[in-house]
Amino acid sequence: MLNRFLTRLFGEGSAGLERSEVLGIPVVVENTRPDINTSDVITRLEASLALIRQYVPHHFWHLRHDFNQIIVKRFACRGAYFYEQRACLVELTFCVNPDFSDSQRAATILHEAMHARLHALGFPMEMEDRARQERFCRRAEIEFGRLVPNGERVVARAAETSELSDEDVAPEIDPEIAAQRIAEVDRAALQNRL
Repeated sequence: MLNRFLTRLFGEGSAGLERSEVLGIPVVVENTRPDINTSDVITRLEASLALIRQYVPHHFWHLRHDFNQIIVKRFACRGAYFYEQRACLVELTFCVNPDFSDSQRAATILHEAMHARLHALGFPMEMEDRARQERFCRRAEIEFGRLVPNGERVVARAAETSELSDEDVAPEIDPEIAAQRIAEVDRAALQNRL
């Protein structure tokens, strides 16, 4: 079942995936960008998870049980939770972008861990109450941001997002438009590299 999910998520060419384990959590990286070093992805992911483990250990304990794995690949947002597979996705370029701190990456992972926690507790993931669940996840980010050093940006973003309308706090993403935008950005990055 997991192999079918990976094939569906990554396509038939999933042989180029790099698998590892970070702080006891299986990690799969699909690095489609030659300008990104996979070892940098793993290093930053480990630093982010270590912050969760240090500052909100109760959440780290749950996420280790609620996630089957963390997947790092290009995607339309910073993070996502695939409830059928119990997999957390962290977006590849977000993971290595120096404009974002380890605490900001950790907050994204923690956010998805809250979705996993709700799922484990039996809350429906076909969310008619998407906004309420998103705000629940943002509260965990705020808790974390108040504890971690230099967490001001985490708190500010989570608090600001929580104030949005129900529609805006949990927006629908058009996968076709997202895929087009990702492809455009990747083409530009590759052209700049040449």
